[in-house]
Formats: sequence, C-alpha cells, structure tokens
Amino acid sequence: MKKEELVHLHLLLAQLKKYCEENGLGCNFERYNELGISPFQVHRSKEEHKQAVFVLGTELASLALKNNNNGNFTRK
Repeated sequence: MKKEELVHLHLLLAQLKKYCEENGLGCNFERYNELGISPFQVHRSKEEHKQAVFVLGTELASLALKNNNNGNFTRK
C-alpha cells in the first residue's frame, strides 16, 4: 500500500474514532493516543501511519465485537 493510501485510511479510521467518542460508545483509544500521531501529520513515516492504522483498526474491531456481544447492534 502506498503511503498516501495509508494516510487516507488513517484519516477514515480517525473519523470513526471521533464518531465513537462523540456518541459515548464506550471506547478506549488510549493505545492510539499514546502513539502521538495524527492522519494530518503527513510528514511522519509510512511505518508510523501503518502502526496507527493497525492500532485504530484493532480497537474499533474490539469495540464492534463488544457491542455486538451486548446486543447493541441489530442485524437485518
């Protein structure tokens, strides 16, 4: 994946993070916050953005699994 694409994915996941926080979905993004990287910091290395995407993706997936197990998401 090219760095530009990775930064774009980082931005999309950061928007999901913001949505979760604003809507009180019981999320914990401490690990991501500890990285100290924002998708707007395009000067940061590709590896740093890759790590941020991995951590955000993992935390969002854990949140989705937790909410699914609690019955908070409905299936159609």
